[in-house]
Amino acid sequence: MVVVSRNRKPLLEKCLASLEKSEGRESLQIIVVDNGSRDGSAELDAQFPLEQWIRLPKNFGLTKAMNLGWRAADAELVFFLHDDTEVEPGAVLRLAETLEARPDVAAVCPLLVDEEGRPAPQLGKLPPDGEWLPAAPAGSDPITVEYPRGAALMTRVALIKAVRQIDERFGQFGADADLAANFRRASKKVLLLPGVKVRHRGAAGYTSEERADFLLSRAAYLGKYEGFGAGLLARMAAIFGPLLGFRIGEFRNTVAGQKIDGTQM
Repeated sequence: MVVVSRNRKPLLEKCLASLEKSEGRESLQIIVVDNGSRDGSAELDAQFPLEQWIRLPKNFGLTKAMNLGWRAADAELVFFLHDDTEVEPGAVLRLAETLEARPDVAAVCPLLVDEEGRPAPQLGKLPPDGEWLPAAPAGSDPITVEYPRGAALMTRVALIKAVRQIDERFGQFGADADLAANFRRASKKVLLLPGVKVRHRGAAGYTSEERADFLLSRAAYLGKYEGFGAGLLARMAAIFGPLLGFRIGEFRNTVAGQKIDGTQM
């Protein structure tokens, strides 16, 4: 399992506490990638000594942190988790059993639920538009989905290695879309297991830097999968949309191509 976190110590603590209660915990490798936290998250290693910690000196963005995490893993399967999730005790094993039994499946995900246990925003569409809808499964049988949110997603390490890595042109956003697009290219399914639930809090809103990062990632996605022209049009929209909407902070980052991790696109 790979958990990426930055400056969310209370949420990370709850996430790791839930993972420690997982069935078969003794056989699970939990890797925490701390993306340059400054809130005392480093103190949690004493509370969770069995976890493997990768501490980064600054925020390298979600995608690079995910790549560092899966490369450090020893298993054939990797379960990517955001730090604002809490996992039921049987979730990890049930996901792994399903994935191992289905060679036609590239990835599996649980049903994301909110604090009240209701389905939380989880399913998007390709190309990504930043909108998420709750899953509405009819029954408990696995259902095929195109693009599930990367807050809780288990996949095969071999599939990531086949494309070398998750494309690091994507910063804080876009890694899950890149994975979903690669699964589709490989003609592999993604299954959502309604009977396996993971609580996900999600963000109430985004900063101007985060919104800019998403727009830049969307342009990168379109350029990669739909051609140079589509990417260029999306990049222009990422610049002029914020400008015309007087979202100056967002505009500054999109015109400079500035991602959250400090690199430029």
